[in-house]
Amino acid sequence: MHKSILMTGCSTGIGYYAAQQLRARGYQVIASCRQLHDVERLRSEGFLSVHLDLNDSSSIHSAVQETLTLTGGNLFALFNNGAYGQPGAIEDLSRDSLRRQFETNVFGWVELTNLLLPVMLKQGNGRIIQNSSVLGIAAMPLRGAYNASKYAIEGITDTLRLELMGSGVHISLIEPGPIRSQFRHNALKALNDNINMEQSRHHQTYQKAIERLAKQETTTPFTLGPEAVYKRLLHALESPRPQVRYYVTFPTYLVGFMKRVLPSRWLDRLVKAMGN
Repeated sequence: MHKSILMTGCSTGIGYYAAQQLRARGYQVIASCRQLHDVERLRSEGFLSVHLDLNDSSSIHSAVQETLTLTGGNLFALFNNGAYGQPGAIEDLSRDSLRRQFETNVFGWVELTNLLLPVMLKQGNGRIIQNSSVLGIAAMPLRGAYNASKYAIEGITDTLRLELMGSGVHISLIEPGPIRSQFRHNALKALNDNINMEQSRHHQTYQKAIERLAKQETTTPFTLGPEAVYKRLLHALESPRPQVRYYVTFPTYLVGFMKRVLPSRWLDRLVKAMGN
């Protein structure tokens, strides 16, 4: 029997690439997307695809039921990947925009995980892989909402790992730095939609951010393709002893090291320079 995996955020980028590779490897991939037209597109490509909007509890419940019907009531793995980044200085974030960031990046992940955990616990085995970020390790300016959501995922995952000890269900974090994807495009839209840039004291910084995010190709040093994340995902799925954390890209290794060895204020100066 093929091992089954439910993956969120499969319309583009990391999710789409990983879904293609795992299907070719023989996994039964259930590739979920937020937009119905993306679900239809993936189905036309031969994928098992379900509609799953992480902001909508009823959508999550429906996707779980559809997934378990497709897999015969079993599920080997869950890859929590669907997320977006809300740019903006903390002082410019509305309560609603911060809530939306957490609905997608945190609350939806936790609800989906909790609905599928009983299946894995009954089986006595399973894998949960959380696609976090270097921004779950260290904060950077104008990324506070996303930072906070990834810090939350890191804490929830660490706690859940302790609670799952001895159950046969393993949970791992993948922590990428810059990866080629549609992330910047979605961040630009969130910036334009939710931040009053003209009235902000950070107006000039926002203009630079818009110029950077609007570029077709990222100029961020050490950017890798989605295959770098897939390599870690595959290890987390297939290793008898999956790692607790998987760093991806040089910036993640660098920031992780600096956070361990540098005084906080030294680290502040460095990551502020990196984030500008």
